[in-house]
Amino acid sequence: MFQFMDRQCFDKVMVTPCGCIGPCNLGPNVVVYPEGIMYVGVSKEDVTEIFEQHLLGDKPVERLLAPAGVW
Repeated sequence: MFQFMDRQCFDKVMVTPCGCIGPCNLGPNVVVYPEGIMYVGVSKEDVTEIFEQHLLGDKPVERLLAPAGVW
């Protein structure tokens, strides 16, 4: 399992919990700021890909992006 704390990226990434942010029927949801990009239907298996590809690599994970008009 992905261990965020093991990566020591505290100067680049902050992970915060929240309640419902809108489209709960498409959840679990993740929002990445400052871009405001929303991912829907995220599983624990997707976390590493979001972290590596988007948060560290600046390339959104296309297959998980919220549909247009949702966010």
